Amino acid sequence: MIKRVSAIAIVVALCLAACTLMGACSNAQQEASEAQPSSAASESSDSSQPSEQSGDSAASDASEASGAAAASDDSTASDDAATSGNPAASVDSATSGASNASSASDDNAASGASDDSASADASGDNAAADAAQTQPRKIIIDTDTGGDDASAIILAALDPDVEIVGVTVLAGNVELDQATKNALMALEIAGCNAPVYKGASAALDGTTVEAFSVYGADGMGEADLVHPSGEAAEGDAVDFILETVRANPDEIEIVSIGPATNVAEAVQRDPETMRHVKMFWSMGTTGIGQGNATPVAEFNVYKDAPAYDVVLESGMPITIVGLNVCRGKAAWSSDEFQELMDRGGRCEFVAESFTKLREFYASNDEAEEVENCDGLAMMCVLNPDFISESQRCYASCVTDEGEAYAQVIFYEEGFNYDGAENEQPANVTLITEVDATSFFKRFVAAIS
Repeated sequence: MIKRVSAIAIVVALCLAACTLMGACSNAQQEASEAQPSSAASESSDSSQPSEQSGDSAASDASEASGAAAASDDSTASDDAATSGNPAASVDSATSGASNASSASDDNAASGASDDSASADASGDNAAADAAQTQPRKIIIDTDTGGDDASAIILAALDPDVEIVGVTVLAGNVELDQATKNALMALEIAGCNAPVYKGASAALDGTTVEAFSVYGADGMGEADLVHPSGEAAEGDAVDFILETVRANPDEIEIVSIGPATNVAEAVQRDPETMRHVKMFWSMGTTGIGQGNATPVAEFNVYKDAPAYDVVLESGMPITIVGLNVCRGKAAWSSDEFQELMDRGGRCEFVAESFTKLREFYASNDEAEEVENCDGLAMMCVLNPDFISESQRCYASCVTDEGEAYAQVIFYEEGFNYDGAENEQPANVTLITEVDATSFFKRFVAAIS
């Protein structure tokens, strides 16, 4: 009897011990389950955005639910183990439950971190896109600086969305040294310190084509305007063009408001690099109209027609502003020049630089309408909304000596001519119409 009571006591003791051990393991599992989501929430709390807090809360709830489910399963397993009288099975089951709860919590925390990372990546991409949109356009102005060139330089220098990375100069309206001084003066008037580089003093083949300068001996109206404090940068204009395009492929726009000699030489030296010019803007050709150097030729092309031909065949994207869109309602009247004088400052500087040109027009009985071709071309460059219409064309420059020398012929894309083939792919965009009546007001507003 005593032995039987002792045996029963031993069994009871073993059961109590098993229950105690089961309870301890269950408590350990519950503490691990609660601690893990709390830790994950703590790690995630560094990100203070509301959406991230919401994600962390969801992760914590999921983790607790997972832990509770694991605890419930393991509790059942522990009861089974206790019933079977196997304490070791109970301990293993509790450990497994805590491990499962921890794993579920880690997965949820990792998922929350992944979502946060994806959100950060998207935010970074948007910021990069915004930064790219706010970057100023990079332009090189290639000029033979006369009065209208100077007005174009001032217009560009004052545009906050444009960076003039350099000005390259060549002979045209005036000889090279004078054109360089004029460019320096225009930049100084605008408060711009862009470097100025000297380029070609003659045409691409070394010859000089004489043409009467309608802007006077100094190219700036002979009004004693040119006294620059700066000097030209060291180095050659063509080298500068090539080095700049190489360093900024597909980003540099070249605005040519003089003969094409500098750019043509750059094309001949390194045609592959020049194909990475973003856009070549040309104030050149008659467009669809009459010339000014001859009845069929415009001055800038006439000064070096072979160079213009090289540029047309270069493979660069090209947009042309011809003489025809600079005339008529786009031309400036005597009253408008008087308004410039009355405003003083940069406006007065521009008005005085046109003095000799206005005299030339008066000699042709055109005193009331004076063209500012380079200024209008720059307006097209800076303000796409100023351009009303354009046409894709194949452009061909006449380089043979004779009456048609320097004429640029435009074959309209898709048009079937009666007596000429039109199979060449378009190589230029020709601007055919602008918002002419707004030109003067927009110009004055931009430089005042």
